Formats: sequence, C-alpha cells, structure tokens
Amino acid sequence: MAPTSEISGNQPTVSFAVVPVLDLKDGDVVHARAGKQARAGKRADYRPIATPFGPPHDAPAIARALLGITFSPVLYIADLDSILGRGNNFELVRALADAVPETDLWVDAGFSNLDDCAFWLPLGATLVVGSETIGSLDDWKAMCGSFGRNLVLSLDFDEQGLRGPKELMSQPDLWPDRVILMSLGRVGTETGPDLDLLRKVVASAGDRHVYIAGGIATKDDLATVMDAGASGVLVATALHSGAIGQKEIAALWGGRRSQV
Repeated sequence: MAPTSEISGNQPTVSFAVVPVLDLKDGDVVHARAGKQARAGKRADYRPIATPFGPPHDAPAIARALLGITFSPVLYIADLDSILGRGNNFELVRALADAVPETDLWVDAGFSNLDDCAFWLPLGATLVVGSETIGSLDDWKAMCGSFGRNLVLSLDFDEQGLRGPKELMSQPDLWPDRVILMSLGRVGTETGPDLDLLRKVVASAGDRHVYIAGGIATKDDLATVMDAGASGVLVATALHSGAIGQKEIAALWGGRRSQV
C-alpha cells in the first residue's frame, strides 16, 4: 500500500511529500522551457509536454502516472490560461478530479479576490493563492475569512524579493496552515532549491507546513529540503526526466522512517 502524508489529513506514515505538478494550457499539459521563469511573465512560452507518462492532451493519464510514482495524496494544478486571464481549463480540472477521486487537488488559477475563488469552489479543490496575484492585503484577509482551511498561500519570490503584498512576509500570522515557497526563477531549471530562503520561511512558519517549489533536480535535493524543515516539495521537471522516480522517493522515506 502506498504511504500517505500528513498533508492529506490521513494518519501519516511519513512526514514529507513529493507533490507532482501539472501545468495546463489550451487543454494540454505543458511544461516550462529550461531557463524560463515559470511565474514571471513567461507562461506564454510553455509548450505541450514531452513525457513518457502520456500524450499532452491526456492530462488524466499523466496525472495517474505521476501520482503512482510519488505516492502523493495531492496533485498541484496550475491553470495557466486562467492565470494569464485568457479563459480557463475548468472542465479539464473537473475531469482530473473525476479521474483521481482520492486525491486532493491544489489548484492555482491566479486568484486575486473572493469572486475568483468562488468560481472554483464547486470543484471541491484546495485553492492555491499566489502572492503575486493577490489584489491587496485586504483581499487576502477576506479570502482567509471566507474560505479558511481551503486555502494554501504561495509566497512567490523572484530576484527582487517577494511579489505581492510585502506584509505577507513580515507578518507570518497572516499565513494559513500550508505555505508554498515558490522560487520563480528556478522553476523548470533543475538548478537546485533556494535553501537560504527556505530556512528563513521555515523559521517564521512555526507549526505551519512549508512546501518548496522551483529547482528540485535530484534525490539529494529532496533530502536537503527535508533536513531544512520542509514538509514537502512540488516537482515537475525531475519527474518527467526520470531524475526522481519511485525508487528514489521510496529510498528517501525508508531512510527517514524511524524519525517520523
């Protein structure tokens, strides 16, 4: 039986999750070109993915394969069309929810206010709110007040620092129970995680769960971010390339199981 993780709400057998990422655009699964900044204005450059897990138009097949490799109770979905403000892949995400009914979908659709969130709530998904798309700090507080535990906050960083309301970094009491550290310039690059920033966020997070995205390339990166206090990682490129697979993930958990 596949191990579960504490992010699922089930009784955990491990304390670290490898969460697969699906980027959707024009009805296809797409992928960042190496060196492109995934959430820094380069989303239009994403192209249909080349992966051993299925054709780009068959998102459910790719999702099932990735979940089988990672044992993850969560699938992270970025709707790039919605983020870019040119439509959405709502029906495709609904199909994914039907295809993997036991999986918690974390959906990033460029949420900026209450109305944006309300549109996606019928899917029963967890909504990922990126700091870069939040309309204002008041909008964030309103979303928290209305949707509470259905939210994950993504702290989006580029070379200039946090994108979005700066108070989100200086006031961790505004954070929900789950926080993603998104290093924009590292997405799709396999250049390694930003460990200094991760340690800073973990130190501020208290008992919140912190996940890191951007630059994860090897099984050693998984071990390093686990040791730095992360509850999990978001991964795409390294899964599709085979750099991180079922064997590497199982070995990581096996080596740390006595610590859980």
